[in-house]
Amino acid sequence: MLNLTTTEILQYLSIPVVAALVGWVTNWMAVKLMFYPLEFIGIRPFFGWQGIVPMKARKMAGISVDTSLATLGSVREIAGEINLQLMAGHAIQVVDPLIESYTEEAMLAESPTLWNNLPQRVKNQIFARIRRELPDIVEELMTDVEEQIESLLDLKRMIQNHLTENKELLVRIFLEVGAKEFRFIINSGIFFGFAFGVVQMVVWYLYPAWWILPLFGLLVGYATNWIALRLIFQPLEPVHVMGVKFQGLFLQRQQEVSNTYSHIVTHEILTIRNMISEMLTGPNSDRVHGMIRMHFRRVVDETAGYSKAIVQSTLGPTGFANLKTSAAEKAVEIAGKTFDDPAFNSDRAEVIQNIMEERMKLLTPLQFQNMLRPAFQEDEWKLVVAGGVLGMMAGVAQLIFIFGA
Repeated sequence: MLNLTTTEILQYLSIPVVAALVGWVTNWMAVKLMFYPLEFIGIRPFFGWQGIVPMKARKMAGISVDTSLATLGSVREIAGEINLQLMAGHAIQVVDPLIESYTEEAMLAESPTLWNNLPQRVKNQIFARIRRELPDIVEELMTDVEEQIESLLDLKRMIQNHLTENKELLVRIFLEVGAKEFRFIINSGIFFGFAFGVVQMVVWYLYPAWWILPLFGLLVGYATNWIALRLIFQPLEPVHVMGVKFQGLFLQRQQEVSNTYSHIVTHEILTIRNMISEMLTGPNSDRVHGMIRMHFRRVVDETAGYSKAIVQSTLGPTGFANLKTSAAEKAVEIAGKTFDDPAFNSDRAEVIQNIMEERMKLLTPLQFQNMLRPAFQEDEWKLVVAGGVLGMMAGVAQLIFIFGA
């Protein structure tokens, strides 16, 4: 190099700089292509791209489900921790102020003349009677639900459907869980690229064949991705060399990641609101609706009490039956809105999060890596090859524009 001109020296010194830039760009692009775009852009099937995670959303969601349920245990155990009787108390608290309006709505729909002609004293007695009967009925309903919870609530289906339909949330889980690892992948491209670039510079000086720069560009784009991925997940188990511990970067963060992952799952997916919605709209919804109707028809019977014969004679058998049906259908409608309270959802989520977090910290490294590894394993070769192609193009550009070949 001592016989080179200043221009030639700068040209050679640009090689590791360009290699570092190529390493950074290809790694940055690899991470972005893993998650974006959320929907396919281009002309199917070959001309276009969709992020690997959103493209495989259902499979990725299934892996997340398996991780979540493996740490949380059975549906019955989760229901026990959420405390369905506490939920019953919350439901009564929410519905109580609305008893008058719901009762008037039902009565006016079935027999407006009768209701409008009832003295306010009698109406108040009806409201008071409903308030006395409602807690027992709601608690009995929750007891029945708790006893049959495993056949009423399919948590795996619920979580998988929720994440499949919300690709943005699925992507966010991976990005937040592996935030430090993705930054490492991107930034390591600079250092690995520069190191490869130094070797490339020496080889180019000793053997300046036209294909050297494109070949090394391909190797830089390919190898920086490959090495970074290996360092994240390998070695799986801790290895001590001269007193220094070596283990995959992601695996070293098990304690920290457990908190992040469990918080997202319990506060945004495995919520009371979502579980109630699944029971009311899922494949077992007919059974759940039937249980609600059965219990809330009793509200009408219990409220009518000793005057049931008078009420039936006034409304007629059909009218009285319709009133019970109307009350039951209203109860089904209300059930879906009763647990929308963010504070109550958050309070119950904290309970489940603590359990999930503690159990995740006890996972083996092999079990733990499955939280993030699938994002890379799915079509990983495409990302590595794409990095290699981009690196080769950069090498060609370097050959033409810097060395004028």
